[in-house]
Amino acid sequence: MSRPEAHTATGAPAVERVTLRPPRLPSWSVAALAVGSLALGIAIGLIGGFESRVQWGLIAAVVFVATTFWLSAAIEGRRFATDRMAAILVWACFIVAVLPLASLLWETVARGLPGVDWYFLTHSMNGVLSWQDGGGIYHAILGTVQQVLLASLIALPLGLLTAVYLVEYGRGRLAKAITFFVDVMTGIPSIVAGLFILSLWIMMLDFGYSGFAGAMALAILMMPIVVRSTEEMLKLVPNELREASLAMGVPKWRTILKVVLPTAIGGITTGVMLALARIAGETAPIILLVFGNNMINGNAFEGAQSSLPLYIYEQWGYGTEAAYDRAWAAALVLIAFVMILNLAARGIARWKAPKTGR
Repeated sequence: MSRPEAHTATGAPAVERVTLRPPRLPSWSVAALAVGSLALGIAIGLIGGFESRVQWGLIAAVVFVATTFWLSAAIEGRRFATDRMAAILVWACFIVAVLPLASLLWETVARGLPGVDWYFLTHSMNGVLSWQDGGGIYHAILGTVQQVLLASLIALPLGLLTAVYLVEYGRGRLAKAITFFVDVMTGIPSIVAGLFILSLWIMMLDFGYSGFAGAMALAILMMPIVVRSTEEMLKLVPNELREASLAMGVPKWRTILKVVLPTAIGGITTGVMLALARIAGETAPIILLVFGNNMINGNAFEGAQSSLPLYIYEQWGYGTEAAYDRAWAAALVLIAFVMILNLAARGIARWKAPKTGR
């Protein structure tokens, strides 16, 4: 027997709606599964006698992944379940990468912020013993700024001109040799750069410890970063711009100066600022070459100086509560200094980014 045909109220045959959209889990299902898995993980941890909260989290993660995959495979199909697992894996890697950074930042702010005030930023450690309260980081801030500026004055011209040569002129064995040595310098440990300047500047040439000696080591670490970032930015400049300028009779050096460099200035500035942020926190070469000083020394070319990384190292080494508080406060100031440089780099990159018309 054939199934009777359905009719509407008017007597016309009803049209059956057929949808091609496959079934999906509701949007709130992932959050609900996460909360349920977390509760189950805590319950299993308490019942099993696991004291570590990390173990509770791992149990909850296993339950969440297994439950989500099973439920998604049953409702959405295995293909969508696999896709959902890949998305969960990406988010898990992101969380694992962010958690240590967030924990470090939270710990530094919590322990360092109470010690940061105007007195701390405007006074040195002259006359303050390690177990006494008080003292500041003005001499360390001054040393860090001077050393970073001197390193920039050494590394930036050499790095920029080297990158221009490699992109615009470099051909043959010389360019390959320069590229090879730049790659090697990129992986040089900071302590090796400090030892090189120590043996050459202080032991062989008989110059004393100074901020300039530390700046030379920082310049060695900064130079390959500047070369690599500038080189990549110059390669992104379209060749049509160069060819148009040369076709108008403009010399090549003027084309580089007036066309190529202004086009890539946003990316070059970003690379330079990131290089500055990288060397601002270096400690090993500063320990070897700057030597440390509790008093304010505004002359980077004569006498021992201090810097923020060296100040943190010294205060933590004293082992007293007052020194620990000063170390955490100085670490917060250093993180703020590096963060400002990174934000400045992003702002300059956005400001100098090519504007696209609608």
